[in-house]
This record gives sequence, C-alpha cells and structure tokens, in this order.
Amino acid sequence: PDYSPPVFQFSDVCVRLAGPHQLQPKPDTSALQFGKHFTDHMLKIHFYENMGGWQRPEIVPMESIVLHPAAKVLHYAVELFEGMKAYRGTDGRIRIFRPELNMARMNLSAVRAGLPTFDGDQLIRCLSRLVTVDQEWVPHSESSSLYIRPTLIGIDPALGVASCNSAMLFAILCPVGAYFDSKSSAISLLADPNHTRAWPGGCGDRKMGSNYAPTIHIQAEAAKRGLQQVLWLYGEDDLLTEVGTMNIFMLLELFGTGTACVVSPISSITYKDLVIQVPSIEQEDALHAKLLKTLTDIQYGRVQHPWAVAIDDYDK
Repeated sequence: PDYSPPVFQFSDVCVRLAGPHQLQPKPDTSALQFGKHFTDHMLKIHFYENMGGWQRPEIVPMESIVLHPAAKVLHYAVELFEGMKAYRGTDGRIRIFRPELNMARMNLSAVRAGLPTFDGDQLIRCLSRLVTVDQEWVPHSESSSLYIRPTLIGIDPALGVASCNSAMLFAILCPVGAYFDSKSSAISLLADPNHTRAWPGGCGDRKMGSNYAPTIHIQAEAAKRGLQQVLWLYGEDDLLTEVGTMNIFMLLELFGTGTACVVSPISSITYKDLVIQVPSIEQEDALHAKLLKTLTDIQYGRVQHPWAVAIDDYDK
C-alpha cells in the first residue's frame, strides 16, 4: 500500500522462487508443441488507480489467477497481449529479438482498450529477469526457443463498458518448437471472401484477444478441408490482408511471417472452387529460405546484430 508510483521500475522487482515441490519436469525438446508446457515462474504487475498507478513488479511461482466474475476482461474482452521469443545462441547466451517493437505495439493496444500504458524498456528488463530465473527452460536447440507471452487485462469488478481503473500485467513462458504440425515446409490456405479479420479503422494492428476468437470457426473449417491456415480477404476486390495470424508477403514469392512461425512459404490457396498451386518450395535459391536463414542467424547469435539483444545486457 505504501508503494504506488505512476510507473513500475525494473529496479523494484521482487523475486519469490518456486520451492522444490513446485518445479515442473522439463519436456523433451525434440517433441515440443506450441503453448503446451510452461515454466516454473511468472511475472505479475498490478495497476490500481486509487493507489497511484502501477505497483511493484513481482516474479512468483506459476499460479492460477483469481478474478471477480464481473471483471471486465471476462465480459468485454478488455485485454491485449504480445508474443516474443528468447533464443539460446550458439555461444550459449540467451537473446530476445526486437522487443522494443513488441512494447510499442503493446502500448498502442493498451490505449485502444482503455488500459494503462507503461514504460516499455522497464517491462523488457522485467521480462529479461523472468527469463533469467527460468533460463534452464530455454532449449539447447537451434530449432526451438522460449516463447514469452506478456498479457494485460482489465480486472475492474464491475459491469459496464468503460475504461479500467484496475488492471493486471502478467507474463508466462513456454518452450516451443515448430508452430505448424506438418511434415511439409509449406502451408496450404483457405481463402473465403465471406469472412473478414481486419478492416480500416479496426484493431487489426493491435494484438487483442478480440481479434482472435472470431477466427476460430473458419480456421476449423479450413482444417476440415485438409488446409492449414486461412488467407484473410477484405473488400469487394478480395484484397489479401493476412495469413492466419501472420503478415503476408507477396511479389517475387508468397509467404507468411510471424513470431511463432518466423517465415512460412505457401504451397496452395483454395479460393471458392479454384485451387491455386504456388511453387514456393520448388524454386532454386528461394527468397523465403534466404530470409529465414538471415533471421535465424541473428536470433541464434550466429551473426551479431542490434536486433538481437542478450538478456544479460538488459538484466542489470
């Protein structure tokens, strides 16, 4: 109660380590599934307007979150999140990739959702400390990484669509392998003009849970047809906007990019009664392969680059 600054500070992080009985067995890194296994600790930072704002950051053993049934996050999707990764490099150092951009988007999302903003650099440092605490969970593999999921939710115990006076920022970690469960290196897409994910004036450029729930049904329809992802279209001209949860690149080649998948070439598009074959992986000297190698070289420290920062540089 006596600690209520308007912003939280990394220097004030309080760490409470898990006891031996709370430690989880680590999964086999050769068979990791996305988002199925979680590390032993989490980051929690509360915001209470009537207590002056952001409270002291805490790193605590992984635990369930208790919410009032009227919490705004449960009724009006007042929440947002980010996705980042920590990579164990060939030199043994652990790096995160361009985290300042995730922080910028997270604050952009917070403004749109009526949630409190924060100092992105301070959160990066807090997340780096969390990864340091659970560093044994960062895979010793150049095909795996540790996924970082910071999330901000509105927890006001009151019904009514309005800005939140109380919120919780938390972060959890999970070791991950390949995002797509497929032996093929290219993905197949369903393009259905009857469904739209993002539009001008909407929240497609914010990472909010409300963007994702409406996509689940059509993603299931794609899976029923043996297709892996949805190519989202917009407008009368069926403009291409996004692939699943990825950005889409097109000109010389067609591929998706994102934190979880890095670079994913596209093999086919099913549009109405037409199946369009895309010769992505048959090309010699393919651009997507060059981009994938360049990015992973940076992420795993094979090439020194300012986009990948070692967590021990932040955790000071």
